[in-house]
Amino acid sequence: MIRRPPRSTPKPSSAASDVYKRQNGGLMNNLIFQPVIVMCLLSFFMMIWMYATRLPAAKKLEQDGVDVQKFSHPSSIGGIFPSKVERVADNYNHLFEQPTIFYAISFVIWGLEHTDIIHLYCAWLYVIIRIIHSIFQATLNLVWIRFSLFILSWVTLATMIFREAINLV
Repeated sequence: MIRRPPRSTPKPSSAASDVYKRQNGGLMNNLIFQPVIVMCLLSFFMMIWMYATRLPAAKKLEQDGVDVQKFSHPSSIGGIFPSKVERVADNYNHLFEQPTIFYAISFVIWGLEHTDIIHLYCAWLYVIIRIIHSIFQATLNLVWIRFSLFILSWVTLATMIFREAINLV
């Protein structure tokens, strides 16, 4: 089979563009998984950090005579641990809220072979913002900075979502 570069066409999802993507083995398309993996690593790191702070805090409570078994339900834990311990756990829980939409839209983009440079920039920007958000929440907990980072992460995520919605129309 003769491999030709794609013709110049006005629509990015043209047949020529599709042939070009297949010839390159979908390398560009698979790049969307890199920021997804980094988000997964962030979740893993935050879980380690959470247990590294929570287990010693629980041991200290037990030494002080507190029956930690009474706090086996998550809703009863609030206010029991020091703020610096709870902030890390709160951030870990937050990584299973908004980022799930990031995972979903990333897989949609990959599945439809719509990965392009804009989606990649948005995905990496989203991950970087979430990393910074996690650091701020788990350490300084400056609410206005966290809120600003949260809104910025939504803007990048919304850009990915709306670009895909437009592509489907």
